[in-house]
Amino acid sequence: MGKLYVIGIGPGGLEHMTLRAKEAIEESNIVVGYNKYIDMIKPLVENKELFSTGMRGEEARGRKALELSKEDNTVALISTGDSGIYGMAGLILQMQKDENVEIITGVTASSAAGSVVGAPLMHDNCNISLSDLMTPYELIKKRVRNAADADMIISLYNPRSKGRPHYLREAIEIIKEYRDLNTPVAVVRHALRDGQEYKLFNLENFDEEVVDMFSIVIVGNSQSFVKEGKFITPRGYDV
Repeated sequence: MGKLYVIGIGPGGLEHMTLRAKEAIEESNIVVGYNKYIDMIKPLVENKELFSTGMRGEEARGRKALELSKEDNTVALISTGDSGIYGMAGLILQMQKDENVEIITGVTASSAAGSVVGAPLMHDNCNISLSDLMTPYELIKKRVRNAADADMIISLYNPRSKGRPHYLREAIEIIKEYRDLNTPVAVVRHALRDGQEYKLFNLENFDEEVVDMFSIVIVGNSQSFVKEGKFITPRGYDV
């Protein structure tokens, strides 16, 4: 029997991929993934058999990867970020029967975005996706409210699409009920890959128009601040 690696390739730049992820892709003779993710690692997949699908083809990719791994192949199933954070790991483990599967971690988008703007995630924090493809919108809003009430730093994934442009606005309005209007907010687009850009706001002057599906929005907690252009959340050290 072969093996299936479920790999998080990180933000998308090869220099930000973990060494283990790179090694596993190199060991594999077949690479499976969303076509845009495969394009991100082109130098690593030359001379390998490729199986790709468009967006929302996760189940088909997962089944194909498991099937191929039974045929004495070493298969790499890739997704951006961390394979276990909005990636393919959970789906594969749900579908797995007797296949040989190894989960390989990567750098998730909130960590990547945080490093671009400073150190906003230094205390208790959470990731919340605003996509309602897998989660009812009322549950998403409940999670935003509970995280805001708990004074957690909040990273919003999939923050704003053409089909649901108001979700981000509503999430920010919920957070405003629990945070000072001077609370820092970062918008990082294409974190740690080509086209990277970012903007710093606070809750009062936040501009949702700069946000799209390639962005991560990070909202600080009650202690977060901006110092010389760097977004910082103190851990509690006496400095």
